[in-house]
Amino acid sequence: MMDRSTRRPALVNVNARRQWHAWDACFVTPMFRNTRLPKWLGAGLFAAATAIQAGLAHPAVAQSPTAAQALSLKPLQQDANYELVPAEQVAKCTVSDITEDGQNGWEVTGPDGHLLRRFVDTNGDKKIDLWSYYNYGVEAYRDIDADFNGKADQYRWLGNTGTRWGVDQDEDGRIDAWRRISAEEVSAEVVAALRDKDPRRFARLLATPAELASLGLGEAKLAELEMKAKLAARNFADLAKSQTAIGPETEWLQFAAPAPGLVPEGTNGSTKDLVVYENVVAMYENGGQSGQLMVGTLVQVGDRWRMVSLPNVGDDGALTQSSGLFFTPGGAATALSPTSDSGLQALVTQLESLDKKLASAPEAGLPALHAARADLVEKLIAGSGNDEDRATWTRQLVDTVSVAVQSGQYPDGLDRLKRVAGKFARANDALAAYADYQAIQAEYVLKQTPDADFEKVQMWYLETLAAFVDAHPQTIESAQAMLQLALAKEFEDNEKEALAYYRKVRDGYKGTEAGEKAAGAVRRLESVGRKIELDGTTIDGKSFKLSQLRGRPVVVHYWATWCEPCKQDMKLLSRLQGRYKREGLTLVGINVDARRGDAEAFLRENRLPWIQLFEEGGLESSRLSKAFGVQTLPTMMLVDKDGTVVRHNVRAAELDAVIEEMVK
Repeated sequence: MMDRSTRRPALVNVNARRQWHAWDACFVTPMFRNTRLPKWLGAGLFAAATAIQAGLAHPAVAQSPTAAQALSLKPLQQDANYELVPAEQVAKCTVSDITEDGQNGWEVTGPDGHLLRRFVDTNGDKKIDLWSYYNYGVEAYRDIDADFNGKADQYRWLGNTGTRWGVDQDEDGRIDAWRRISAEEVSAEVVAALRDKDPRRFARLLATPAELASLGLGEAKLAELEMKAKLAARNFADLAKSQTAIGPETEWLQFAAPAPGLVPEGTNGSTKDLVVYENVVAMYENGGQSGQLMVGTLVQVGDRWRMVSLPNVGDDGALTQSSGLFFTPGGAATALSPTSDSGLQALVTQLESLDKKLASAPEAGLPALHAARADLVEKLIAGSGNDEDRATWTRQLVDTVSVAVQSGQYPDGLDRLKRVAGKFARANDALAAYADYQAIQAEYVLKQTPDADFEKVQMWYLETLAAFVDAHPQTIESAQAMLQLALAKEFEDNEKEALAYYRKVRDGYKGTEAGEKAAGAVRRLESVGRKIELDGTTIDGKSFKLSQLRGRPVVVHYWATWCEPCKQDMKLLSRLQGRYKREGLTLVGINVDARRGDAEAFLRENRLPWIQLFEEGGLESSRLSKAFGVQTLPTMMLVDKDGTVVRHNVRAAELDAVIEEMVK
């Protein structure tokens, strides 16, 4: 076999995830990093590939690729729609050199003269950075290497195949965020996310806190949508796992919704016009049976349409009744059945009036208005005609009262919140658990007054959480409670009991955010004496692997801009980096801010001379925080030069002494 250092990749660029099993090992060069050499191409193509590379430098004299070679390239995104050429027609296609100003490459033309492919070096560095695929002469899709490092980092659907523009921040072939996506394409993506049980695919459809803040919503509406989006991200994995209507073979068919509407500036305290789709439905087919998914409300944020809540789907594929968050009277998720009587409609009208008053009321009047609003919602729960409507109103009651209590606008609402489960959710275990858990969290916030005995408050909290786990086993809230209990045991240096909780969540809640976080925590607590790996992307877009630092001691530092102790640690870490420069001490910061802009702004003002990783999702749900189950900041891990963990949670005060001992 040829020595690997002498190999050259053939002109083959495929979406590898579903085809790697049939291919040889990956060959990497600066020009074609997303390339694998299929066995059937044979060694003779190495010479052709060399000629292709030379062609970029000397297009007038070098040999161009054959049509078969050029047509073997495939888009990195599997759902790209482009023209395929029948095998018997390939030899009739022609390849032409591109020699435009500042651009070199090749284009492939079909027998009838229309364009099929175009592969271009757009910046003159002799590396392809634009791969274009055509549908009957019209460009339909392109892979883009925007930072010219040899790996695609953007994917665009064009022409009549859609408007999606995806960004791949870590250049792993998977879209991390949408720069542009239509409402229709959002409905198709959410069906695909449920089909594939892919929380990451769903999460990139949700409005981020920064996007919601940019809409100029009134305070109450902003808080409502932020909470709904947060709960949607948290609960999607459980929904995908439990629903049976959308299966592995499901295909999206079409988008259905009333015409988009405009929420004018000034509505409930808003400062901008807002374009909204309400009651969006995705039509799909599964095993020959048609179904309908209630996507819900979509809001327009620039060139993107964004979801703000979980979709609803019946297990038989029938549409689950829902309603809008803006144009339905009441301004919230008001799931009234079609047979609702005029009395219910009157209550909803009153609710809408109260929401307007809440948006502009003075602080002294807020408690009475929140109490009146909760009274109305309780009447709507009692008067609703089916279980689905009652559950929706009950959840809204819990959400709005909980936010009002924790914000200090409705302290007396805690008693009401504590009664919700027993009064309205007795027959629904999941809803009862949700209500009870939110009541515990609200009470915990209220107890933390300036003169409170923190130890007693903390003891009450942990005892209450333990009782909650016993009362509501197997619920997602129970998993969240056990994560809190495990964290408390970590603070007590009782790792045995902490591990017991983490393992219970890991094993009992696989596929959920809580389960992934617990698995990471187990990995961290069991890491001492073991080699670990951590991969990610630096905040300036470069790939990173912890194993690249073998031979040097490493401090891994989880931090956020809102964590003041983290900033104090940075001063210490900077001094230690200088002190142990000869020993090669290397620092790796992992930022877990919810918004990339916050981290970037901080780092512009505070130049830190070490590696900084970032990934969307924040402390609660980013892949980097879940890798080791990090729930609190600052968290620091110490790794020796062999890549073995010395301490899985070293405190700043002891770091110097531990490093001194380690490098002896």
